[in-house]
Amino acid sequence: MTRDLPAKFEMVDLFAGPGGLDVAARWLGVPALGVEWDQNACETRDEAGLATERGDVRDHAPKEYSGAKILAGGPPCQTYTVAGNGDGRRALNLVVKAAHNMALDEDAEGVLMTVDDRTRLVLEPLRWALEAYRSGEPYEAIVLEQVPAVLPVWQTVSQVLRDIDYSCECGILRTEQFGVPQTRRRAILIARRNGNASLPRPTHRPFRRDVPRENGEAALKRWRTMHEALPDRPEPFTVVSNYGTGGDPKKRGRRTSDQPAFTVTGKVTRNRVKTTDGGADRFSFPEAGALQTFPSDYPWSGRDIAQQIGNAIPPRLAVHVLASALGRTVDEDSLDAAITRPWSDAEAESPLVHTTPTEQDQEQAAS
Repeated sequence: MTRDLPAKFEMVDLFAGPGGLDVAARWLGVPALGVEWDQNACETRDEAGLATERGDVRDHAPKEYSGAKILAGGPPCQTYTVAGNGDGRRALNLVVKAAHNMALDEDAEGVLMTVDDRTRLVLEPLRWALEAYRSGEPYEAIVLEQVPAVLPVWQTVSQVLRDIDYSCECGILRTEQFGVPQTRRRAILIARRNGNASLPRPTHRPFRRDVPRENGEAALKRWRTMHEALPDRPEPFTVVSNYGTGGDPKKRGRRTSDQPAFTVTGKVTRNRVKTTDGGADRFSFPEAGALQTFPSDYPWSGRDIAQQIGNAIPPRLAVHVLASALGRTVDEDSLDAAITRPWSDAEAESPLVHTTPTEQDQEQAAS
């Protein structure tokens, strides 16, 4: 099979999915190449014009993508999620031990012999980072994201990366605090070789039901609502979750259109959207994508589109995370404009989102 890779790319995105990080990279003017094996996600990426290496991350290595400066990755999370089978959460101690072994160039496979293949994938970005470092071409920045249960793994990866001269920071970010009209929590790791790593600072207040404003948070913007993300859908409306709440599978959670959405999962189209006249329907794919902050005309393709949408990192959050890995802060007005601009108008390598150096990077440059 002939490989047709782009002539220039600065970021390699492992487990790239339908393109959450790659959309953010394009808005920031960072040429990216995604590695993805799922046929459906690849169809969406093709329609969206995103550069893609179709294949299994485990079958590739950094030496194939010489010159890339940024490594990004969001490994599959199904075994780590609360809704999943829990294998990943139960195997955390083994995964952490395997990460330490990888750092010492000792046996990691033996440690993971009893661990599900999908659970093991969380360590692939570390393999890439270590191989790149040992080859003499370390990545300048690394960005990893996963569900909150994986934070202990990211903490271990951070320890390993610090030993090879990276500055690292990891923690849990809440998507609504970055303008995403949805409550969702992600474990984020940012590593930098030149400059101090830091997580992006929130731009919006956290969502707390029936609390319009919190003391000390007045300087932040109010969280964004479903209605703001879906202005063409008549309001008010109420979303009835497909999942149970409070430990009762029959008790469905509810959110109103003047609140952020529940976490958008692969079952998002099973949520019922009820109107005041008693009518009910479901979110369309473009609407579900908009709640994830994809452009409304993003060309979702292939099958299992709801799952593709639910698996993706929200591009708006990804912009903040990626910019922080580059030592930049994001201009919110230009980000708002990029999200509402038709995707078909977004040109590769042409920044739509403006950024400025962080205070730390300004001080470092001045010294």
